[in-house]
Amino acid sequence: MLRMTGIGKSFPGARVLSGVDLEVAAGEVHALIGENGAGKSTLMKILAGVHTPDEGTIEIDGRALAFGHPLDAQRAGVSIIYQELTLLPERTVAENVFLGREPVRRGLVDRETMERTTAELLASLGEDSFGPRDLLRRLSVAQQQVVEIVKALSVDARIVVMDEPTAALAEHEVELLYRLVRRLRERGIAVLYISHRLREIFDLADRVTVLKDGAKVATEPIDRITTADLVRLMVGRELTDYYPPRAQRPPGDVLLAVHGGGNDRLDGIDLELRAGEIVGLAGLQGAGRTELVKALFGAEPFTRGEMTPRRPRSVRDGIAAGIGLVTEDRKSEGLALHQSVRDNALLVARARKGRAGGAVIDLLERVRLAPPRPEQEVRHLSGGNQQKVVLAKWLTVAPRVLLFDEPTRGVDVGAKAAIHELVRELADGGMAVLMVSSELPELIGMSDRIVVLRDGRIAGHLPAGATEEAVMELAAGS
Repeated sequence: MLRMTGIGKSFPGARVLSGVDLEVAAGEVHALIGENGAGKSTLMKILAGVHTPDEGTIEIDGRALAFGHPLDAQRAGVSIIYQELTLLPERTVAENVFLGREPVRRGLVDRETMERTTAELLASLGEDSFGPRDLLRRLSVAQQQVVEIVKALSVDARIVVMDEPTAALAEHEVELLYRLVRRLRERGIAVLYISHRLREIFDLADRVTVLKDGAKVATEPIDRITTADLVRLMVGRELTDYYPPRAQRPPGDVLLAVHGGGNDRLDGIDLELRAGEIVGLAGLQGAGRTELVKALFGAEPFTRGEMTPRRPRSVRDGIAAGIGLVTEDRKSEGLALHQSVRDNALLVARARKGRAGGAVIDLLERVRLAPPRPEQEVRHLSGGNQQKVVLAKWLTVAPRVLLFDEPTRGVDVGAKAAIHELVRELADGGMAVLMVSSELPELIGMSDRIVVLRDGRIAGHLPAGATEEAVMELAAGS
């Protein structure tokens, strides 16, 4: 169905794509993987008509096409679902599906047609948990992904590009997306699937193409390649182990303790974090994981219970108590995107001390920012490097306790390994670490012990090396 041949693209001062070939058949799920900066997003934006290639051709069903605008690509049957959803929260599902191309009857928007067509498309996907009249803001992220897919089907898309579709989904919501992708395949739609989660590639894809430094290095059937092969092709070296070895010594003193902690989302929280220990925090979406780390930090404080050091009533209190928080959403909560790397790295130090603290270059080298350019705007960095800047921001004030909320979300396998090593180094240096992750293999691989939340309460504790089944049994209450 789709053939891209010899695609090349340059931006001022950088060659982004060089001679990339890609073929996708009707009814195929074709995975596209590579490190951040490998050229995946640029290639897909060329397919979607956002960028024009400097050289190369695009053919759909044997016809050479040139897209000067995203509408051209849409008319040719190409639809792209971005990682950051492009939906309007205050409009209904049907209004979002037909946004910008509302059917009109007698000079008025034909809501009946919009809602009937949307209902038919939802039914074709087997989705009955919400309807065309529901407001988008009342839907979960997984349900909003369904709306994006329905939107693509409503324009008769024959090629659907999905960019990190599970990045914001909890573990139990991923199966819903799997089901939808398989339904698209059954309908003969070509799916281009971009993900950093290798397990998803093996679960869903028929073939996989690997990009590195703007060039294609391989296309292989999924049953003829291994995880180790993919990692080697992506990063150009062997990653002998995804996770650094755990500490061989017992943890040190208690650096943070909560007894009976609670607020309007949490209740009866009893938790201790010790020096030199990584504690994993597991739970289903809505279990209270983010709420717990924000309460410990003082962003959404506990209103009852005891805490040592004293219970923070604000973010300023949390920072003063030696607690840091690497937030789940680095772009909206962790960084000032239009400021430099240097200014971002010093955000907390300046707020706490009123002046710059630490040697920025040394910090950036410590977090393995490559290359460490202090004056570069953060918005131009890859997701992995942005996350390293967030980490550097906290290292300027040397917190005793560091809370990580989804520290490797949306970063590639090489950057993940670097972040894992940094987290372990911080723990080995005497810091207490609490880490939230929706990726159970990551949580199990990194944690010295695991705390499982359910409905705002601690459902249980598990030792290092616990199985995914054991975690899910506690999280789901089964």
